[in-house]
Amino acid sequence: MSAWTLQPIGVIESCFKEKFAIPRQPGLCPSAEATLILQPPFDQADAVRGLEQFSHVWLMFIFHETAAQGWRPTVRPPKLGGNQRVGVFATRSTFRPNPIGLSVAKLAGIDTRDGVRIHLEGADLLDGTPVVDLKPYLGYADALPTASNGYADAGEAPLPVRFSLEADAELMQLDLAYPKLRALIVEVLAQDPRPGYADDPEREYGMALYRFNIKWCCDAAGALVTTIRAL
Repeated sequence: MSAWTLQPIGVIESCFKEKFAIPRQPGLCPSAEATLILQPPFDQADAVRGLEQFSHVWLMFIFHETAAQGWRPTVRPPKLGGNQRVGVFATRSTFRPNPIGLSVAKLAGIDTRDGVRIHLEGADLLDGTPVVDLKPYLGYADALPTASNGYADAGEAPLPVRFSLEADAELMQLDLAYPKLRALIVEVLAQDPRPGYADDPEREYGMALYRFNIKWCCDAAGALVTTIRAL
């Protein structure tokens, strides 16, 4: 069987600066912003001519942060609590024979004034992710409303999110420069990014969004954002 080499067409600039707390599926955090910056020789306006007619795009990318760890025949999906194993091909795990991911995102704009920058919303991509292909999303063919979601069915209620007085004041100061930051924090934490086995109410978590370290913890009332500090 032939081996193939894939050449990245561009790289992602994203609000997600680390793997932890990235949404487990695309579209769950509409406020998440990313930009696909095409690289030579693909950074030509002609290469994206007509793309602006579509509302969403498919992105094929490389799991570059975990690729060196190789693949695993079975993995532990977060949807099953992180303790039950299933076959890797029954999941969207990053630990695949070929570290390739597929994600759909809203097309927010295309800038061809200096190279090509494709602005995206709702992407679940880590900053620095190499992208190997880009295709328009076709609603009449790609959306299958009668499809079964198996164990990954979205039946869980969103985790309530609230802010401490200190975090709320910090967000008010940042509102002009980062108007979507509050909504992004709520959308990310509503998915409960903690490991499935985590239940320690005393534990404080941190996640990197844009240039900020967001500190938060969980109690019976949901997630509480405690502080927001520059990285």
